[in-house]
This record gives sequence, structure tokens and C-alpha cells, in this order.
Amino acid sequence: MTQQSTPSDIDLCGSWQLTSVDGEIKSVIALPGDVHTALHRAKLIPDPYFGRNEEKVQWVAQREWAVERSFTLQEVEGDWYLDIDYLDTVASVYVNGFLALEADNSFRRYRPDVSSMLKPGDNSIRIVFASNVAVGAARQKQQPFYIPYSTGNSPIPDGNMLRKPQCHFGWDWNIAIAPLGLYGTIALRKLETARIEHVVTRQTHNNDGSVDLMVTASLFAKHAGIAQVYFDLDGERVRLDVGVKGETDVHHLFHIDNPRLWWPSGSGEQAFYRLSVETPTDDVIKQIGLRTIELVTTPDAAGSRFAFKVNGREIFCRGANWIPADALYSLSSPEKTEDLLQSAKAANMNMIRVWGGGFYEQDHFYDLCDRLGLMVWQDFMFACNLYPSTEDFLENVTIEVDYQVRRLSSHPSIALWCGDNELVGALTWFEESRKDRDRYLVSYDRLNRTIEQAVKKALPGALWWPSSPASGYLDFGDAWHADGSGDMHYWSVWHENKSFDNYRSVRPRFCSEFGFQSYTSLPVIRTYAEEKDMNVASPVMELHQKNAGGNERIAGTMFRYFRFPKDFPNFVYLSQIQQGLAIKTAVEYWRSLKPHCMGTIYWQLNDTWPVASWSSLDYGGRWKAMHYLVKRFFQPVAVAAIPSDDGKTIRFSFVNDTLADVSADLSISILTMKGERKHLKDVQAVCSPDAAVTAATIDVSEIAEGTLLAWQFTASNGMGGEGHYVSGTYKALELEPSGLTVTHEYVEASGAVDINVTAGGLALFVMIESETDGKYSDNAFDLASGESRRITFTPAQQLERGRLPEFRFYDLHSCQSAD
Repeated sequence: MTQQSTPSDIDLCGSWQLTSVDGEIKSVIALPGDVHTALHRAKLIPDPYFGRNEEKVQWVAQREWAVERSFTLQEVEGDWYLDIDYLDTVASVYVNGFLALEADNSFRRYRPDVSSMLKPGDNSIRIVFASNVAVGAARQKQQPFYIPYSTGNSPIPDGNMLRKPQCHFGWDWNIAIAPLGLYGTIALRKLETARIEHVVTRQTHNNDGSVDLMVTASLFAKHAGIAQVYFDLDGERVRLDVGVKGETDVHHLFHIDNPRLWWPSGSGEQAFYRLSVETPTDDVIKQIGLRTIELVTTPDAAGSRFAFKVNGREIFCRGANWIPADALYSLSSPEKTEDLLQSAKAANMNMIRVWGGGFYEQDHFYDLCDRLGLMVWQDFMFACNLYPSTEDFLENVTIEVDYQVRRLSSHPSIALWCGDNELVGALTWFEESRKDRDRYLVSYDRLNRTIEQAVKKALPGALWWPSSPASGYLDFGDAWHADGSGDMHYWSVWHENKSFDNYRSVRPRFCSEFGFQSYTSLPVIRTYAEEKDMNVASPVMELHQKNAGGNERIAGTMFRYFRFPKDFPNFVYLSQIQQGLAIKTAVEYWRSLKPHCMGTIYWQLNDTWPVASWSSLDYGGRWKAMHYLVKRFFQPVAVAAIPSDDGKTIRFSFVNDTLADVSADLSISILTMKGERKHLKDVQAVCSPDAAVTAATIDVSEIAEGTLLAWQFTASNGMGGEGHYVSGTYKALELEPSGLTVTHEYVEASGAVDINVTAGGLALFVMIESETDGKYSDNAFDLASGESRRITFTPAQQLERGRLPEFRFYDLHSCQSAD
């Protein structure tokens, strides 16, 4: 019998034994995965997301846990190492009882040598996870002075001591259970001559239009030797034989005469070149997009600009903030991530901001952003707290930044490297830092400078921005309210309870955070709440609202603008409508300021679990009402009604984010409460490329009391849209029954359902909903009397033959009336 040789690559993912270190609990866990999900699947804890179970599972993070499995080796000669990433977080790794690794940063990759620990036959690997909660508390005590954290965000203390996602300790939208586990690679590999540590590319775009692509492969060799390295770009292949020992950089230059360029979504195609770097035993494959990118910060009369220029063209950035796809890693997947990002693109976005309190996302996330044309504003993972500046902490951060920048830098979607989220503002949030600002400012500057230097060493020429928000380099001012320079976070409407009109009181150069909450959709609420909990003040609903005072603010805003809804389902519906109106008010005004303002990135795209939040997508990926509005107000060619400061006139802003002149036929009308559409005027307007103009202006006196201003437009490039404007509040309108009638039919060929909605009167914000998951071709739309809309519902899963979903229909009148 022939004995099989040991493969040089052993994937250790799969089933492991899970135990509490005290021996009380034993189960199994699938790695990659997290401990909470493993315990829930074994029925040892309840579903953390249901009801008030969050409070029942927080003990998990207070214990130490171990995972263990065995593997077999026929041969152990040679050099072997473990390959581990996304290890969360303070963990000791043992091979056959020997300590192989002490890890304490979930954002690093570890490759410890384990050659001397292996034996022929059966081997064991064991990972012991310390309690992140306990380690955080111990490290806080070791600091030379106290390092504050945001107690409003993080009910679990001292998460700022650890290099793991800060939102794991709770946030004003996240469950607070401090998960732990291993979420990436776990493998045993044999080192044959040399392995590839990193592949980094740098582009030089020449005056003649050609591009030089410098590829640098960093190789690691334990012993001196000769490594064969192959570089291949779309079939142009070269072999280099290089001497190696330790870490060795190998360079090759590709020259491309007639490059196909990568563009953000809506500005051109996403062209790619396939780059591979190979050794006889290792390979790295990347999709390379050729493009130039600049951050324009030139001074002007208002302060200084903040605009991204791609391939020589300034791009207005339309997008949202990204948080982790799930609070528990095991419940996420590449497919779910793709669905969320596809929804971003479908809503006419061209940028995603990866917020600094979560993860540096896995490779598949950035590959998707590359393919979808979604530029990535990449924060480093520091958010809303202060952080240590001790030598060991900064050394850990340096290694983290070097690894992440070299891992991600070749993605064409990466537009900006940003030092942190809101750490400058955090200096003013805590009593300790207010009393001793110099000490904490110096400490912050040490951290921020460490990140900056590591970025520029790993990627010379990288676009660097020190913090978000920031008014400029080395500017430690209030970028929440100062709108003349840099990027702005504008939270006065939500956190300060200002009116929606307040969005028009500022003129940001680039607003990278602003938001308004709503409840998650009723079908999602049913996944965590029973019928008895369907009340905004119930303990379950309050636990699924993590922002202090959030429920009161949602309800209070309804009193400001609307008549109160008649029941809980309509309360949920109306919360989503007013959320969409808030963000619509901001985006439409700020887009009309173009090129003064060159970006609106709202908070936030997605949810980590089912919760009341600022997201436009529900947990699970359903589109809230707002996301349908986003698709319309982010359209590259759009028309919006903007009132003057004195409220006497309304201008129609015509925005064109495309490369060509666009003309539009605009029809303006008045809508009565009976739904009659009375024509007011027709306008033809032209907007030059990348511009915003005023297409028409009307006096508010032309809008009779008890009527709405409405419009429809068709653009020469095929885009179009509609909208309405209320001079005053919706609650002042004496709305009459909308008289909706509905028919629907199953379309055999597509598996979709066609829904025809007709209005007998005025129907505002018609919203279709079903317990069956899926997406609608349009939603939250208006109909005048006699008008119809054909909507296609595409279910997430194929429908059973002959069983159509039950649809619910909402509109503003039926929401507020018991008729």
C-alpha cells in the first residue's frame, strides 16, 4: 500500500470543538464563525436578536472559551507555518500543547512558524480566547492615565483598549454582546523556498495616455534560496529568478499603451486587467483598474474645496455609510454583502464609506466595490473614543495599518484613507479630556501621526485625510458645524431636534455623515417581537432602539409634520416616510449647490441586526421607504424644488452629474386634495455637464391654500422623475381618501408579480409591503386621481406555483385616518 504524502496546504476551517475554559459548556463551532452563534445553534443560548435576549447572552463575553481540533500529517519535514486572520481578539494558539501565537489584534494577519511543534500522525491545534471584556478592563488599569470611551455608544466598557470592532461593545444602533471567534483564514501551510506576503501596485499615468504599472511582490523566505516568480498581466507573462532570504521585494513594470480606464458607477465602465503573481507553490490574483484619483482641497472664497477627481474629472459623490453586514459574523455571507452593495448601486450610489468602528472588510467586499463602481472612503478602525498612545499600542497599530494598506491598496475602488471617525470631536466629549485637553490632544496626535506615517510608508502617494469630519490637515476645530472646508458631519436635525429645513442652513463642501432614524419594517419587527410587543413603548421595542431618546424623537417629529398615525403598522410606515423626507431635504439642497458641495454620504446604508436606526436598508436587505426615495434623489439627472430663505419663492434645481449636456422638459402643476392635477406651466431647461442650474422659479402665492405643488420631468438622456412640494406641513392638509384599487398577477416567465395600483383621489407615498421578502421596481410613490402605476415585485425566493404573496398598501391619508 502506497502511503499518501502530506499536502503542503491544509485548510483547518470546518468543525471544531468549543468549550468554556472552566469546562462547564461543551459544543461544536464552525470556523470561520463566532461563539455566540455556535452556542445558539446548539440551543445553549436563545437567539440574541429576539425579544430581550440580548440581556440574557451578555455573559458569554465575560467567559474564556477554547476551540480545538485535530489534523493528520504523514510527514513533518520542512518549514511549516499557520496562516490566520480575523482572529477576534485576545487569543493564544497552541499546537500540540506548544504556544505558537499570542494574538491581540483582529485586524492583523498572523503567520507563526510551527515547524518544531509538529509530529507525524495526529496533531492538535487549540485556540484559547480570553474574555475581551476582562482584558479591556485590565489594560485600562495599566494606562498611564485614564483613556475615556463613549459610554453612550458602548455599554460594555473599555473596548477602546482592544483592536477589534468598536461597535462590538454596543453602539447607538448595535447589540452589545462583544462577540468573539475567528472570521477568516485558518490554515497550516508548508513554506517552500518563499511565500508571497503582499502584492502592491502603483500606477503612473503618462502624458501620452499610456500607463506604467509597477508591481511589487514582497516575498518571505526562512532560508537563503532562489525563487521563481511569475508576473502576468492579461497574458503578458514574465519570469524572474531572484535571490531571497527574510523579506525581499521583487519589482516588475508593465507598460500599457492604450489603457482601458476604470470609472466610478455612472461615469464610465469598470474596466479591469487580470494581474497574477505566482511562485511554484503560491499565487496572488488581483483585478486591477487603471485610474487616477485626486482630492481637491484648493482654497476659495468660502474656505477650501473638498472634491474627488477621477481620471481628471471631478465626481459628485452620492452614497452612504457602511457598517458591518451583521453583528455576528456567522450570520453574514458574501452573498448577503453582495445584495447590500447591489442595492447601493441600484439606488444610484457611486461611493461607500467604510466607517471606522467596524471591520476592514474582507477581500470579497472590495472586489464587489471594484466591479460595481463604488468608490470606497476607507476609515481606519478608530471611532468615537479616545485611544492609548503607549509604545506597545502604537506598535500594534503600525503593523495593522501596514498590513491593511498593502492588502487593499490595489483596489481601484479605494478612493481615500481616513485616519478615524470623530476622534477630534471626542476630545470635547469627556470630562477628562476637557479638563486636560493638551494631554489628550498630544496623545491623539501621536496615534493619528502613527497611522499617517504607516500609510505613507506602505503606499507612497496615498490619498490621506486625517479624520472625519475634519476641516483640514492639522485642524482640530468643530467640523460638525463649520461648513467652509473639508468634510462635515451634520447631526443638528437629529441630535439637536432641528427642523428638516435646518439642512438648508449649512453649505457643506462634502457631508460624510447626516441621518434621521426610522423603525425597521413591520415584517422585520415580527422576527424579534410578538404581537403584544407591537407598541413603540414596549420593553422589546425600546431594547431594539439603541439611541437615547430615539423613539421620542421619531414620535415628536411626527407631531411636527404629520397627523399621528392610527395604529402601530402605520406608525412604522410613517416613520420611514419622514426619514426619507429628512434625507431628501438635505441631499436635494446640497446637490443644488454643486460645485460648492461635491458629496453627500448619508448615515447609514445597512443594519447589523433588526433595530430602529438610520439605515435605508433593513436588516436582511429589504428596502425601506427611504431607499426608494434615495434611488430617485440620487439619480444622476434630477429635479428638486428648493424654497428660498424667505419662503416666498421656490426654485426648481436641475442637476446633471453626467458628462454631456442634458435638456429637460419640466411640467409643473398644482394638486388638489381630491387629486385633481391642474397644469401651471411647462419649462424647457438645459444643464451643462457636471453642473446644477435653476430651471424655473415660481412664487409661493401661486400655490393655493390646501393644494400641493407637483412636477414631472423627462430628460434628453432618457432619465425622468416626479415629485411634490408642500408649502407648510402635511398635517395641515385636509387629505381626502385616496381610493386605491389594486390588481396583481404572477408572471410565469420571470417569477415576479406585476401589481397595478390606481388612485381614485390623491395618494401620497403609496407603499406596498409583504411578509414575502423581495424588492419592488418602485415604492413610496404618488398618484393623482385616475393615475395608475405598474409595479413589479421580484421575490427573494421563488414563489410556490399558485400562491401569491399578500400585499399591504399604505398611503398618507389612510395612515392618518380611521376611515
